[in-house]
Amino acid sequence: MVALALIRHGEYSQLADTPSALQPYPLTEKGAEDVREQARRFGAWLATSGYQLNAEIHCSTLLRAWQTAEIFREELTPLFAEPPRSRSFSALCERSVGALANLSIQEIERIVTLDPRLEPLPKGWKSASDFRLPFDGAESLLEAGARVAAHLQALLEPQPRPETTKQRNQLKQLNHLNQLQLVVGHGASIRHASYHLNVIPFSDIKRLSMFHGHPVVFERHNQGWHRLYGNWKQRQPADPLD
Repeated sequence: MVALALIRHGEYSQLADTPSALQPYPLTEKGAEDVREQARRFGAWLATSGYQLNAEIHCSTLLRAWQTAEIFREELTPLFAEPPRSRSFSALCERSVGALANLSIQEIERIVTLDPRLEPLPKGWKSASDFRLPFDGAESLLEAGARVAAHLQALLEPQPRPETTKQRNQLKQLNHLNQLQLVVGHGASIRHASYHLNVIPFSDIKRLSMFHGHPVVFERHNQGWHRLYGNWKQRQPADPLD
């Protein structure tokens, strides 16, 4: 049985009034401290949970997610069965706005008005799950969620049969343990992925958010998903989407 610990990156030096998307900036000092505290609290639960951490921590390629993964690796190292490492995947990134990456909302809307081929952007376009900006490389939040969900689904699939006796013995030992996979990503794409995986209904995507650096752990059973640790954040109007 594999459980997933879904973790939103810590607070970072985000450009104001700009879609988080592919912003390359690092965690703030406070953000790093908060993540470390969350990792320590999680470690206290994990030590008595009966779960064995997978040695690979999966994170997005964005710096804030990798830094968050590294803090968890540092704090939880004694709880891994073997030396842990962080692996970055583009599939776990936030929703891309394509050619308009790292531009302010005002500038994005101005650029749209300059193009006679385009209609004005709809009200609330930034948080609309099914809206995709009409520029190369852009995707909707639902498309980003499907991308993340595919990565998470692969983590839940049975592993290929090992080729050597040693590998088979190691797998046999692991099968007696409940496995826990750490995944560090981004609030909006994780919530939309959770919808695609039937963890939450569509109506909860906008109602819920995620606390920075706070793991929400789910295990899938035949009857559905069971939350083992952590809580969603009740979303406030002023909360950023990521």
